[in-house]
Amino acid sequence: MGYVLLGLVGVIGFGLVTWILIAGARKVLGVRVGLIRAAIAAAAAWSVAGYIGGQAPVVAPGSEPIALLFIIPIFGGTLLVAVAILFVLEVMKPSGTGMWFVGGLRSIPGRISRARRYSKITRIALRHGLGPALRGRLRTSDPIKRAQLARSLRQALEEAGVTFVKLGQVLSTRADLLPPEFVEELSRLQDQVSPAPRDEIDKVLSDELGQPDEVFAEIDATPLASASVAQVYKAKLIDGTDAVVKVQRPGIGAIVERDLDIMYRLARTLEERTQWARRLGVLALADGFAKNLMEELDFRVEAKNIQAISADATVRVPTVQRATTRVLIMDRLVGTPLGSAAAEIDARGLDRTELARSLLHCLLRQVMRNGVFHADPHPGNVMLLADGTLGLLDFGSVGRLDGSLRTGLQNLLVAIDRGDPAALRDGLLEVVSRPDDIDELKLERALGQFIARHFAGGAAPDVEMFTDLFRLVTTYGLSVPPEIAAVFRALATMEGTLAGLAPGFNIVVESRAYAGVRLSEQMDPASLRKTATEELLTLLPVLRRLPRRIDRIGGALEEGRLSVNVRLFADERDRQLINNIVHQGLLAFIGATTGIMAVLLLGTTGGPRLVAEVTLYQVIGYNLLVVSVLIGLRLLFMIFRNQR
Repeated sequence: MGYVLLGLVGVIGFGLVTWILIAGARKVLGVRVGLIRAAIAAAAAWSVAGYIGGQAPVVAPGSEPIALLFIIPIFGGTLLVAVAILFVLEVMKPSGTGMWFVGGLRSIPGRISRARRYSKITRIALRHGLGPALRGRLRTSDPIKRAQLARSLRQALEEAGVTFVKLGQVLSTRADLLPPEFVEELSRLQDQVSPAPRDEIDKVLSDELGQPDEVFAEIDATPLASASVAQVYKAKLIDGTDAVVKVQRPGIGAIVERDLDIMYRLARTLEERTQWARRLGVLALADGFAKNLMEELDFRVEAKNIQAISADATVRVPTVQRATTRVLIMDRLVGTPLGSAAAEIDARGLDRTELARSLLHCLLRQVMRNGVFHADPHPGNVMLLADGTLGLLDFGSVGRLDGSLRTGLQNLLVAIDRGDPAALRDGLLEVVSRPDDIDELKLERALGQFIARHFAGGAAPDVEMFTDLFRLVTTYGLSVPPEIAAVFRALATMEGTLAGLAPGFNIVVESRAYAGVRLSEQMDPASLRKTATEELLTLLPVLRRLPRRIDRIGGALEEGRLSVNVRLFADERDRQLINNIVHQGLLAFIGATTGIMAVLLLGTTGGPRLVAEVTLYQVIGYNLLVVSVLIGLRLLFMIFRNQR
């Protein structure tokens, strides 16, 4: 029994010392480590401790207090080994990213699936001749070769599947980033695919709705439309309402997540290896695209989009009956898609220009007033209804603008309408991300040339004006936010829709006129009174305190007590930066000082001799050397961590 208790005490003591050892190593490096890393570091440290203990000089009987002087070198050396092991592990594989042999084993199925998909995508890219471009070796200024490359890219994206098709469709709207050949070719991407088997669709309906028979009186067996993300069916609800049901394709979520993971890795690799990817900001584009696509996979988000747009829409928008993650049920708008409604419009004698104006004004109202707008108004998403009005469909792709971007965009359109380069510069800088060293005077002159080129002689500008504006923005190192790019994408898509509806309809002229009307509305007495009231209510607390503050300032000035307090490093980030610099400087000074002292003491042969070959000065030197090395490892780790 006594041996068992003694063994238990030994185990507890060993565990406690090990815990102190690992806690000390963590404190030295300033990071939290997992169980596996801690076990590796502890095992290596105790192995070295056993070796050091075996090589330690034997202390003569009666000299046990002298042995206490060797505790710091022995324990410090053990701690040093643990810190060194953790240092190597953290540099090679930072905490939180998993260990090779643990996280790797857990993720083997996912890695195999991703490797197969990655291999397939690579084969597709190579088959379409995109290998040199991916390696960053393609350099061509020939428009014909660029057009061939753009065509190969489109074909590869179509073959790669839904995620890459969606990516190509988004890139087709970035005229500020891609040459015209790529924009034109990618705009042809289509994601129409064969419908999924009906039994798989029925399973999705059952999983999301419980008992579909309690929701639908009937639902068609053949879909109205079948895209890469979802299929749409005509149905009748229990209460007799005509509806359409949007059902997500089975398994599409897992496919998209896997492809997005591959896309992130490709984007990161391209930014590291190619100049054109760094110039375009491929990784940031992939991040924004991933967020939007994941939203599109959640039909509850689309339902909220419909409700937000319907609050300020001048055309018909379907009413949402029910929404889950993978099923969306809406009222059915009865009519003809605008792309095939030309004969019906003429037969009914409808005014094409008025229809085009109402559709454009609907989009502009969404952009300027509500901030939530339909980002893909192509002819298939616009319906000519039975009563001669228009309706909007498919709200999976929606743009959002905050108040400052809406104001800046309105100012931009007003400046274009006035032909004022200075106002156009100010409006442009409100909606783009600007570098610190931009030459505003040079930008204003370039914008003046831009206005003269597109508005000279009273010419009516077209949507190509925005493409030229994007190129000018890129030339001056400005970055167009994705929200603003979505606006111009919607306008470009709208131009194509309106060109088929009302040939000759000038979207830019109408947009300028609408911006002028909006400005006039804001300047009428009722709007001015409302704005003034809101601003006054905001300023009222300040105005109440203002007389007392003026009185205190006047009194202090009269008595000669007026002073101004300026706080240096008021920002927390500035204070943190200074603290880090001071701490690192102190650590470097202490580490260098203790290291120099250790070398000097270890080279000294004088002083009291503790054991046969070791003096007191040498023991102190060993202690200081351990402290110096630990501080050096801490500084090195801080440097590596800041560079990640």
